[in-house]
This record gives sequence, structure tokens and C-alpha cells, in this order.
Amino acid sequence: MPHASRSASQPELTALFASVQQHFQDVIVPLWQGPGWNTDMALPYEALDAEHQPLPSQRYRAMACARQLYLFSSLIGQVPAAEARAAALFRSLQQHFHDAEHGGWFYSIDPQGAPLDQRKDLYTHAFILFACAHYWDKVREPLVESVLNAALEVVAQRFATDDGLYEACLDRDWSSLKTGPLQNPLMHLAEAFLATLSVREDIAVQHSLLALCAGMQKKFVVPQEGVLMEKPLGAVDNWFEPGHQFEWYFLLESSSLLRDSKLHRSLSRAFSYTEQLGVVEHNGAVRAMLDLESDARRPRDSTQRIWAQAEYLRALTLRPDSEAAVLRQLQALQQRFLHAGGWYECRDEEGEVSRKDMPSTTPYHLATCYRGLVEYLG
Repeated sequence: MPHASRSASQPELTALFASVQQHFQDVIVPLWQGPGWNTDMALPYEALDAEHQPLPSQRYRAMACARQLYLFSSLIGQVPAAEARAAALFRSLQQHFHDAEHGGWFYSIDPQGAPLDQRKDLYTHAFILFACAHYWDKVREPLVESVLNAALEVVAQRFATDDGLYEACLDRDWSSLKTGPLQNPLMHLAEAFLATLSVREDIAVQHSLLALCAGMQKKFVVPQEGVLMEKPLGAVDNWFEPGHQFEWYFLLESSSLLRDSKLHRSLSRAFSYTEQLGVVEHNGAVRAMLDLESDARRPRDSTQRIWAQAEYLRALTLRPDSEAAVLRQLQALQQRFLHAGGWYECRDEEGEVSRKDMPSTTPYHLATCYRGLVEYLG
């Protein structure tokens, strides 16, 4: 992985990161070992309130289970009971969400464990693939690799289209819902392919990843600015999200396979443009949504989300001469989003906290961000 140039050591950044990492292990992770864990279901609650009480359960999503499987897989060897929790999440993924009749995994179940939204969406399958790759890397159990292989097979046989891209959502029996491709599920599929390639050689996955990136460049990238839209070019009511731009940039820049691709060149070219429009200058906040014809004064949605903040910080670790920017953004993350009881999910345009609940899906973003910082400082 390339490293942005920096001085041999920067005590302030190292000390700050140690503090942030300690907060993650001492405050955030225990939320999901204790109050955030539904023992009866062996699943994480969807969210906790500011007092660490579970919000009333309306559903459980396979994607949230998979993100927590990634989280606890990443902590094996670092956090007591992480391996046992990862094993429980892996079992629950199969027990609660796998569709024995049609294959693949349901989107969600109800609070009693019955299938709720039975559609098959790419976003969910991408996270199952991603989590299983990381979990298998830690435990090397044949059953885990067989689920990894099943997820790859379903993605290739059911979701794939002729142009290297994939349908965003299909019905329970795999019949078409005519959704077409969407940026966000495709990005997480690219992330899942990269995770698979990081744990084993797989020529088929490598070809699929290259075809996916070529398809993204062709169907989603605005040639002039190089930004990736959320829907294919020409779609009605389209927009782009700075957080996703930064997330894609990190994935492409961190991969020797993708680093010289056309898509990588586009995202590299668009980085400064995205910062200019998408990052608030005085506090480093990342805006949620932008229209291509808008400017920094008229964003489509100015909500500041912790995940986008984390993705911008992670992307900066792979930019040249970025030490000051990395320090500034880590300070912004700590000061604006982390607190003694956990984190703030969102702030509004004025910087006021607009969501005090803590979703079970957010620690995944913090874990991947901190992993990028470990690489950067290492």
C-alpha cells in the first residue's frame, strides 16, 4: 500500500490516535458486547440511544449482522471474547437470514425472527462477502470459506449484468425488480472483492473486480469533473456524495491492482474538486450530498455524518504530503463526533447534533478508518 509522505514521527498525531483507539476499545466496542447485544436473538440491536438503551426493535438486517461480524473479526486477538462474538454472528447470519429455498440472504427479519423484507439486495450480499473474507482470514474454518464461496456464486450468477456491473436489488426468487445498478452497492462489492483477494488468490474475482471498475468508469463517472454519481449517468434526479468519493478513492489507491485504472485516475483528479465543494473549510466537516451544478454555498444536503468524516480521514492517509491534513481531520473526528458515551451519528448544517442514536453499523466505518491510520503510522 502506498504511504503519503510524512516526517519520521509526529508525536502529536501518534498520541491523538492512541487516545482515539483507546476510546474505540474502551467505549464503543463494549456497547456492542453489552447493551447492544440481543442475547435471545444472538444479534446486535439496530441502534442504541444516548443512554445506551436499545431502540425499540422493528427489524434486524443481515447487513448490520455482517458489519458486526467484520468488526469482531477485526478484533480477534485484541479484544477478549471477540472470537466468540464473531462465531455467534456468523451462525446468526446463516440461521436468521439465509434463504434455504431460493439461496442467498434476506434483507431483514422482524423482531421475532421471521423473514420481513425478503428481497435480495446487492448491498447486503456485498457485506456478507466482505465480512466472511475477513472472518475466514482469522479462523480458516472450511464452513466460513464455503459461505464466502456461496456469496461469490450468488453475486456472479444472480446479480451480474452484461456490462461488468450488477443489479442493485432482486426479488426473493431472483426475479427482476428493474432497479439497475446503483453506486453504493457496487462500491461495497468492490470492497468485498478486494477483501477476498487480500486473503486468497482468485482469478475469477480479480477479473470481476476489474470489469466492475471499468463499468463504473463508463456508466457513473462524469468525464469533465471525474466525480462518481450515485445513479448511472443520464438518470433523473442524480447527485454525488463526497463521503463515497473519498471511500472509492481509498479503495482504488490502496490496491496495486486498481491503482492505475481509469477509475483511479478519475477519482484522483476529482479529489481536490470534491474537497472544495464537499468539505467545510473552517471545521473540516464533510457535506452529505451535492448536485453537480451546485457550489459549496448550495449543497443538496449539508448533514455532517460520522461515516463520511471517517472516510475522508482514511482517504487523506493515502494523499501526498498529508500529515497536517490527517492530524486536522483526526482532531475534527474526535472533537466533533466522539464523546465519553460513544459517538454522535450526525450534525446538521449549523453543527448541532441532529442524531443522538448510535447505529450498530457505524463501528465498521470507524474500524476501517482506524485500520488505515495504523497503516499510515506504521
